[in-house]
Amino acid sequence: MGIRAARGGAEAASRGARTASQGGRGREVTARCGLVARGVLYVLTGILAVRIGLGDGGEEADRQGALQELSDKPFGGVLVWAVGLGLVGMALWRLAEALFGAAGPDGDKPVKRLSSAGRFVFYAVVAFSVLTFSAGGGRSGDEQSRDATAKALGLPAGQWLVAAAGVGIAVAGVVVAVQAARRSFRKHLSMGGVSARWRKAVDFLGVSGGLARGAVGIAAGGFLVYAAVRYEPAQAKGVDDTLRSFTTTPAGPWLLVAVAVGLVLFGLFSWAMARWREV
Repeated sequence: MGIRAARGGAEAASRGARTASQGGRGREVTARCGLVARGVLYVLTGILAVRIGLGDGGEEADRQGALQELSDKPFGGVLVWAVGLGLVGMALWRLAEALFGAAGPDGDKPVKRLSSAGRFVFYAVVAFSVLTFSAGGGRSGDEQSRDATAKALGLPAGQWLVAAAGVGIAVAGVVVAVQAARRSFRKHLSMGGVSARWRKAVDFLGVSGGLARGAVGIAAGGFLVYAAVRYEPAQAKGVDDTLRSFTTTPAGPWLLVAVAVGLVLFGLFSWAMARWREV
């Protein structure tokens, strides 16, 4: 009896280990597919923004513009669906982190789980937007931003809510930029045995791409706060209008080109993360 019980326990433990292993592989696949999809959107958005900065191109430099650019390519419809499904995987990965903890020694901390929950909501919205575009719908990011701001301003204490959202977006942009400058992403990478040249390349992509991404977030948040103060939804800007606003600075279109190149580099960094990130 004792032997049979021991065997049964061993078999149950083995099944549990296989299930855990399968779950780990599933999380890894969804995470890496999501990072690849994110990289596609950033690379295309950055390329469109570079064209605008150089005065060559009237496309919108945002998610919708990137998807339109992708859909115009051979098998574009399939590619857009693939990006949408990849972002669904990204959302599921973040949900798994929120529920079960992220990789690394601090992955179970409440702050980490809350952060993952916030990312889950964000990528779920982005995935829904991409899949809506795939199905033949969707509007520009600038229109969505203005409409959402107008609705929020109409709520009780709407100005405060919009201002708080703007401050939150700007602060998030600062955090992204600071973390990139400090190379905080290194702790998430598993690059044992990778040459120093590749490590330096990934560092360059992570820092420059993260700074550009942070700059866009800071600017977008600032415009949202301005819209709240002025009580003018039209002052809120999506990614396209935010990027175009860089051309109004003393640096002119060259600042836009610099930020746009940074977004392309962040897309490449996302692909590097898809290869080496611990998930």
